[in-house]
Amino acid sequence: MNQIFIHHLFFYGLHSMDPQSYKKTLLDTLYAPYVHCVACPLGTLGRNSVVFGEGNPDARLMFIGEGPGADEDMQNRPFIGRSGRLLTATLEKFNISRKEVYITNIVKCRPPNNRKPTEQESTICKNILLLNQIKIIRPTVICTLGSSALAGLLQKEVKITQMRGIPIPAKTLVIFPTYHPAYILRNARELNTFCDDIDTAIKLAYKK
Repeated sequence: MNQIFIHHLFFYGLHSMDPQSYKKTLLDTLYAPYVHCVACPLGTLGRNSVVFGEGNPDARLMFIGEGPGADEDMQNRPFIGRSGRLLTATLEKFNISRKEVYITNIVKCRPPNNRKPTEQESTICKNILLLNQIKIIRPTVICTLGSSALAGLLQKEVKITQMRGIPIPAKTLVIFPTYHPAYILRNARELNTFCDDIDTAIKLAYKK
């Protein structure tokens, strides 16, 4: 995040806003230059929208997935297809609404045919947008959904079957990996595990 920009906001009194409004202003200003982003190859491979994310700008719990799908690309909202409906239903099972958390992806543009983002795509988008989102929102817990999100944050290859459900301390927050909802839709036997992981992430974030 540009430090000159932050000082500029403070100079004009935006620091006196409530945290949610202040962080929303920071996020909106972060996103503005990238609504037509072509910094990585995904910007020129047929995407319709740059899907930055949505939810509470002052969230204690942040979810990071792999990338937008077809529904997300058309409607410019993250996790609104079948995977999103599963995530939403799971949160509601534990009395948490989407409005209370922040939901985004490691890359903000849809990869062609929903392929896995390349390391180059993930790294560029993470450095431009994701890391700044995290700095602004300052969540207590980041729940990564699937291996791509976790690998992108940790900058190393991961096996989600081995790492899911294990909290990873990371300076001022905790990374909590679990499966991607799309995996659960294909492997219903893991639904209870997924629900337990989401429950644990909520408890870590809200100290329940």
